[in-house]
Amino acid sequence: MTSSEPEAGSGIPKKCPNCGKGPFIRDVESGELVCQNCGYVLREREEAEGPTFTGEEGRVESTAGPPTSIARPDMGLSTVIGKDNADAGGRAVRGRARSNLERIRVWDRRSQPKVPGYRSMGKAFDEIRTVADKLSLNAAIVEQAAYIYRKAVESKVTRGRSTTGLAAACLYAACREREVPRSLKDVASAGNIRMKELSRSYRALVGVLDIRMPIEDPARSLPRLGSATGASPRVMRRAREILDLASKKGLTAGKDPMAQAGAALYLATQLEREKGKTQKQVAEAAEVTEVTLRNRYKSLRKDLKL
Repeated sequence: MTSSEPEAGSGIPKKCPNCGKGPFIRDVESGELVCQNCGYVLREREEAEGPTFTGEEGRVESTAGPPTSIARPDMGLSTVIGKDNADAGGRAVRGRARSNLERIRVWDRRSQPKVPGYRSMGKAFDEIRTVADKLSLNAAIVEQAAYIYRKAVESKVTRGRSTTGLAAACLYAACREREVPRSLKDVASAGNIRMKELSRSYRALVGVLDIRMPIEDPARSLPRLGSATGASPRVMRRAREILDLASKKGLTAGKDPMAQAGAALYLATQLEREKGKTQKQVAEAAEVTEVTLRNRYKSLRKDLKL
C-alpha cells in the first residue's frame, strides 16, 4: 500500500475520532484517508492535489502539454488543425496561404487512423476518466483500464455492446488487477449503469481476453467495513487475525472477499463481546445478504474452532 502525508490546512483533524491518536495518511492506490494507528477510514474518496504533470526534472510544472498517454486514442501524439482561417497572431489567412491550409486540412483528415473502433475510443476513455475521478482512482488504474479497452477493440469484444458499459467494465477489471477495493456496485453507481449490464460486460472481457485476476485479499476491505459499522480498534485487530488465520488454512479461496471480511468482523465482535453490531448492519456495509454473511460466519467459526 503506497501512502502519502496529507497537506497541512486541508481540514483533516489531528486526532483520530476512533482511537484518539493518528496521524492520518492517504492511500494513493485506494484513495482512502486512513488512521495510521487503527486503520479508521476518515474519507473514502480522498483526492490528491497538485499538478497533473511535471517537467523533466520532476520539480517545475510543465506548460508544454501533458505527456503521452495510452488513455488517449492517438496516444497524445497527433495534432489537430483548427477550422479558423487565422494565424497565431489572429490575422486572417488569405490567398495562396489559405489554399495551402485547406490542402493540409484534407491530408490531415485522410491521415487519421481507420482502425475499427477507433472513434469509440475517445468516448470510452472519457468515460473511464470520469468514473475514475468519481471513485478517486489514480492515473495508473486509468492507464490499465485503457489498455484493457484497446485489447477489447482488437478482439472485437466491443461489437454489439454499450461503450459506456464496456468502459466501466474495463475500469473494474483494472481495479481487480491492481487489487484496489472497488465493488461492482461502486463502479455501476459511479458510471450510472445497471449492475446487470456491468457484470455481463465484465464476464465477456475476462472470458474473451483470458484475464487472470489475482485473488483479492479480504483484509483490504476491513478498514472500510470497520468505519461503516463503527467497530473499535480491538475488534479490527481481532478480525484481521481471523482473516490471516483463515488465509493460512486456505479457507478464503473461492469465497467472496467482502463476505469473508464481513463475517470475520462480525465474528470478532462476538468474540470481543462488543454489542450493537447486528448481522444486518454488517451485511449492508459488506454489500452482501444476511444469509451469505451468516453462512460465512458459521463456516469460519467451525473451521477455526473459535
